[in-house]
Formats: sequence, structure tokens, C-alpha cells
Amino acid sequence: MSMRLVLDARTVNDHFPGIGRYVVGLARALVPFLAQGEEMILLRDPTHSSTLDLMSLVGDRVRILDVPISPFSPRQQWTLPRLLRRLRADVYHSPYYLTPYWPGVPSVVTIHDLIPLRYPEYYTPFQRLIYGVSVRLAARTAQRVLADSQSAAYALQYFMGLSEARIRVIPAAADSTFCVRTTVEVKAIRDKYDLPEEYVLHLSSSKPHKNLVRLVDAWALLEERGETFGHSLALAGQMSPRYPEARDRIRMLSMESRVRLLGRIPDSDLPALYSGASWFVFPSLYEGFGLPVLEAMACGTPVICSNTSSLPEVVGDAAITFDPVDTEGMTEALAHALADSERAKEMGKKALQQARKFSWERTARLAYQCYQDVII
Repeated sequence: MSMRLVLDARTVNDHFPGIGRYVVGLARALVPFLAQGEEMILLRDPTHSSTLDLMSLVGDRVRILDVPISPFSPRQQWTLPRLLRRLRADVYHSPYYLTPYWPGVPSVVTIHDLIPLRYPEYYTPFQRLIYGVSVRLAARTAQRVLADSQSAAYALQYFMGLSEARIRVIPAAADSTFCVRTTVEVKAIRDKYDLPEEYVLHLSSSKPHKNLVRLVDAWALLEERGETFGHSLALAGQMSPRYPEARDRIRMLSMESRVRLLGRIPDSDLPALYSGASWFVFPSLYEGFGLPVLEAMACGTPVICSNTSSLPEVVGDAAITFDPVDTEGMTEALAHALADSERAKEMGKKALQQARKFSWERTARLAYQCYQDVII
């Protein structure tokens, strides 16, 4: 059966760094699956900038169509269905829950997580209302809902009452650029960000569920006990003014000179930044998948992370894990890791092996099968 797939790539912009990478990775890996006569159309919002490259995907079976409408705009509810009919789309895939809820063609939606339902205390009543209505409409009107992990699939069943038959678990993957980098590349990245030879890296936003305050507290305890073993803590990722708690805690504990706030990191710098870290630490309370953990492992970096939500699925037995609400337990996990350089080497090798279990080729194959299933 020939297929015209419309993949909504309007989230490929700097506002959605994680979802943008998901879309580009999936789109690139889908190209070899397109049979003769099949076509993939990528919807792009040209009004927003992105460091990610969609244009390189254009070819005989892939084209880009500019749609200057934000996923946040109500206009998409009537504009996109008309466009999909005009394109004679066989299936439409939205990687985000803000999507046209009656697209008029068979549709698939990826719901990466349900954080506002799992942690409602982090959101205002109005935010919870809008999210709850929007995500339920997205899930109920799509023929299939994609989840990045089995943990996310269970959450969809528990919080939203979706049947198991309507959910497909299709894990994400790390881009092929995430691999072990040379000592020259690592030194260049250390020099660029003024990092010492030994550092523990974390990468995320400063949203409350990322649990950065407890990480800062755990690092302060390590320093009090003299068990950092010459390592510095480097926090990469945008520190939003909406969530200043981690920055405030660093200031309150007078740790500004010992905890490095690197800010947002260009994608091109991330592989060397991961590769140069002694350990990658990820204390998140909840993840739909946890792509930074997989990226770190693909770079051969040993991982210390939470034992909750999707993260055990991602790391397998290739990481040291801890209870993310137990600051003392996090401190102990860090202390044992930093004290044992041989264990770091062993866990780095296991991390590489675990990362190889995930690939965009597998992700695309499963997604392509899902598209075929929903075509009427």
C-alpha cells in the first residue's frame, strides 16, 4: 500500500529541544522505509529558529511544507485539517499533544510524558485544566498513541484510561553523533566551558521534577564529607527564571565557585561534553524516556541516575541508581562512584553496550508499522 505520511515538524525549534531532536531523528530514519510511490511531508514553522537541520532530509520522497502556525495557536484546529485534506494525507503524526484534535485523516500522536498529571503541585489550576483537556483530546482522537517507554504507557493507562491496544511503546534513541570523542575534542570543550579535568555532568532544564535542588544538596554533603575527590559539578541546560530554586540554593550555600552553571549547550558541543565527564548524574523524579541518559551512555560516560519511571528501562544494569527523594542515598551513590575509578571504567563499557540496544532504525521501523496499521 502506498502511503503519504505527514509528520508534524513544527516543534523542530529552539523552544522544544528534546521533541525537536525526536522529530529529526525519527524523520531521518524513516526515509529508507519509504517504498516506491510513498512520500513523507514535513510541516515546518519558518517563524521559529532551530539549530536542527530539516533541509538535509529533502529528497525524492521527502519534502518540506512551511506552515507558519504555532502548536500553541487555536488556528491549527481548522487550518491543519484543511491542509491535510488538500495534501490527501493517508496518516498524520504529531509528536506533541497540542495538535489538531479532529484532523480528518487517520492520526498518530506521541505523548512523551504526563508530568502535569503526575505532579500537579508544580502547575497552576489554569495550567492543569488546559493541559488535562488538551492531552486527553489528543489521546482520544488519535488512532494510536505512541509512548517512549513502558513506564509512559502505564501512565497513559492509569491517568487517562487508555486501552493497551491503542498504545504502542516505541523507544527513542540517541543520534549517531553521540559517540566517544577524542581527547583533543574533549580538551577543546573543557577549555571552551572552563571545566576542570574531573567533572560530574548533569543536563536538563530547571523544572521542579528534574530534582536539581536535591542534587545541589547532595553535592554540598559530599563537600562537607570531603568526598568529591577533586571533581566539580557541572549543570548544563537552561535555568529558567520561572524555576530559580536550584540557582537560589547554590547561592544560599555559597557554592557558586564549585558548581558550574553552563547554560544551554549547542547540540554540536554535547558529545564531547558528555565524553569528558567522569560521570553523568540524572536525579529526575519522573521521565517519559530520559534521552540525556542514553546520550551520555552512547558517549561511553558512566551514569548515576534515579531508579524511577522510565529510567530503569533505559539504563538496564548499566548504571548506578538511587531513590531520587533520598538526598542521603544520592550522596552515598555519588561518593561510591567518585571514589572508584576502576568502577567508572567498567560502568562506561557497560553503558556503551546498553546504548547499542537503542537505534533510530528500530524506532522508525516500529513507527512505520504503526502508520500502516492505522490507514483505513
